[in-house]
Amino acid sequence: MSLPDELRAVVRDYLAGRPGASWEEFARDVGIAGLLAPEEHGGAGCGPAEMAAVAEELGRVLSPHPFLQSAVMAVEAAAACGASDLLAALAEGAATATVVLPGDGELRLEGDLLAGVVPYALEGELVLLYVDGLLVEAVPTRREPYPTMDESRPLTRLTFDREPARPLGDGGSWTRVRDLGIAALAAEQVGGAQRCLEMAVEHAKRRHQFGRPIGSFQAIKHKLADVLLLVESARSAALAAARDGMFAAIAGSYCTEAYLAAAGENIQVHGGIGITWEHPAHRYLKRATSDAQLFCPPQAHRARLAGHVFGPPA
Repeated sequence: MSLPDELRAVVRDYLAGRPGASWEEFARDVGIAGLLAPEEHGGAGCGPAEMAAVAEELGRVLSPHPFLQSAVMAVEAAAACGASDLLAALAEGAATATVVLPGDGELRLEGDLLAGVVPYALEGELVLLYVDGLLVEAVPTRREPYPTMDESRPLTRLTFDREPARPLGDGGSWTRVRDLGIAALAAEQVGGAQRCLEMAVEHAKRRHQFGRPIGSFQAIKHKLADVLLLVESARSAALAAARDGMFAAIAGSYCTEAYLAAAGENIQVHGGIGITWEHPAHRYLKRATSDAQLFCPPQAHRARLAGHVFGPPA
């Protein structure tokens, strides 16, 4: 069994046995917080394949753990600028962090003071921001959480009223941090889409109409076959996403739409029960919908992909 497969099995068993475990407990028991951190900073020194395996399992159960923003994006940002103290804290799970990319807010540095607003940020105790060509750490003046449609992915408004900003290093790594975040999100989306397919297949086998399982009807067979194709194609795109910006744009576009389609078809196969509050199908549709806006919508990923394929406009 390969390391990614072993990680997938360990994470799945842990989440099934301890669904309410905190991030600190998760980091301590499984070492998930330091998965991508270099070994000299207390991490495991793993790569994109292991990251994708873990992210897929987290997406499969709609885990609220801050793996995407803290263990992937923040660790990559800290490693790129050599922030060893920050890396050690993140790898240990002693702190969580979120990363604000260029364009995510209206920010400016006034000397060593940070001012501005980030309308939507993922949750994290520490805030790392790419601003004016630098990566800085700053404590927000105010944090205003939103009541979100997808409760498994909290969002917060961050306000900085000329707060001290600690420079961490050059901000040139932001595109790599963004692309790695897109790769982790794509793997989460694959996990969610896979679970939607599993739920739909289970229901199609169990639910009977006219004396037969509904899965024996051609219309349902076609739906499930189409979703299977989407999931497997999305998995291929997600596994390649960490290579470079072009593959990240492919995954950002394809995996987003595949997840939306799988979540929608899951509800269709379930029929009336699929839209009830008690059934989990709606939670996957909500996560798929919120994921579609997390970095940028699929159309924006395709526009960026066009630049890689055709070059900049004349």
